[in-house]
Amino acid sequence: MDEALIRSLTPGVLTALVRRGADFAAAEDAVQDALVEAVRGWPDDPPRDPKGWLVTVAWRRFLDAARADTARRRREDRVEEEPAPGPAPGVDDTLQLYFLCAHPSLTPSSAVALTLRAVGGLTTRQIARAYLVPEATMAQRISRAKRTVSGVRFDRPGDVATVLRVLYLVFNEGYSGDVDLAAEAIRLTRQLATSVDHPEVAGLLALMLLHHARRAARTAPDGSLVPLAEQDRGRWDTVSIAEGVRILQAALARDRLGEFQAQAAIAALHADAPTAGETDWVQIVEWYDELARLTDNPVVRLNRAVAVGEADGPRAGLAELAALDDTLPRHTAVAAYLHERDGDLDTAARLYAEAAHKAPDLAERDHLVRQAARLNSRHRQRC
Repeated sequence: MDEALIRSLTPGVLTALVRRGADFAAAEDAVQDALVEAVRGWPDDPPRDPKGWLVTVAWRRFLDAARADTARRRREDRVEEEPAPGPAPGVDDTLQLYFLCAHPSLTPSSAVALTLRAVGGLTTRQIARAYLVPEATMAQRISRAKRTVSGVRFDRPGDVATVLRVLYLVFNEGYSGDVDLAAEAIRLTRQLATSVDHPEVAGLLALMLLHHARRAARTAPDGSLVPLAEQDRGRWDTVSIAEGVRILQAALARDRLGEFQAQAAIAALHADAPTAGETDWVQIVEWYDELARLTDNPVVRLNRAVAVGEADGPRAGLAELAALDDTLPRHTAVAAYLHERDGDLDTAARLYAEAAHKAPDLAERDHLVRQAARLNSRHRQRC
């Protein structure tokens, strides 16, 4: 089975059912049933028109479920609308589906969660990790969102801000998670930038390009994480960096600052430094101040503490860190780094080991374990 093909076709199939009158929750169930049939049958008998096959099978599954409903007579009228055999139109409906899922009847957080699950293809666990909530809590949120839009006609698209948030979360999962969705998120954001005149769309596109430009240098040949300060900057994609900076400058010139532009400005300052030691940390702290004012996000304040530690010294960073909730993800890892910078290697080693137990994924856990082992080895050599 070609998983990339399946992932690319699913949004269009879901959109086709919604356009024909299926409510979102029932349409998603029908599409999932069709995908199960595809997994069973395609390896032995692949269809000539995969999308058309999925639309036909999903629509039939929807009709089967509709007939069992108490509103059977009204829904059976849709049997006549079953698409005729033949090629399905090759239209990319993905971005439109993002807007439809950002429906005005949903809160922004519920719309984001529903879209990530139904369109982005992320698991409930991955979405819960992005939102910093338990998996069970996110499962309930997605279920409530499905119930809310059940029976709702998707003819009132949601707002741009919600779609941008979804695209950024999809990009982040593709950039650092289990599923490679980063390139798809960039493609959709480019598409959005050509159709919507909004400085935050440009800010998000710039941010994605600047982060994506460093991707090749983020991991060593053995798959281990390489911290930003240790990355081989010769492996960074200078074409993407130049494009990202150009897009960002045009957005900032409009004087309508938003959180994605502020994040992109921070990423641009990192990209602009020839070496880690030449990074303009003072200006980065100033941008984090702007970002904290715009979002009041505790993770932003955690990152700001690191920047303060670089600009004003590790003890200044630790003072900023002390004012934050120590249950924040990566709080312990930041504390370990700042204590190491301050020369307290025993405390740093202990905190690195503690942070490894809390790491959200295997790659980060292994990196933190290596950091603890490195400091413990130095301690043994001194003794």
